Amino acid sequence: MTHTPASGALPDLTVLHLPLEDPRVQPLVEGLTREYDRRYGSMFGGASAEMRRYPAVEFAAPHGALLILQEDERTVAGGAFRRHDEQTAELKRIWTHTGYRRRGLARRVLDELEAEAARRGYRRIYLTTGPRQPEAKNLYLATGYSPGFDLAADPAAVKHLVFTKELPAEGIGVEA
Repeated sequence: MTHTPASGALPDLTVLHLPLEDPRVQPLVEGLTREYDRRYGSMFGGASAEMRRYPAVEFAAPHGALLILQEDERTVAGGAFRRHDEQTAELKRIWTHTGYRRRGLARRVLDELEAEAARRGYRRIYLTTGPRQPEAKNLYLATGYSPGFDLAADPAAVKHLVFTKELPAEGIGVEA
């Protein structure tokens, strides 16, 4: 577990690298499940199935990572990555508590995850988001991600909005 005092929008922000099973990660899991239920209903097999799709070990070192941002010991944002292939990390579970949105926390989560993936030797990021998350689409476009779909297309027709981003060279390779 790593504690890092953060600077930026929330002065008391702390970054914690944790296993999925840690109780401090529960607000992220529960918040995402509610969000997916609200936006997608049974599409994609339902929120609970989506949240169980990947075992916790996929978000653990050396190939994955999960982090949360806390303010005054309250989980306010977080996200994770897992190995997509030898050179590519796949971002998953990016979330910000509804009461903390529009403060740059999702961007901070992206920055932290990208930096950690680069430290682990990954050369690029891959992610997908759903068609009913326009704020996520806009965030990825604003932070240098390349869309793998036609931006002019109806997002509902595309279904899975794929994004990629090249990372700066930090490490010498992903640890085995």
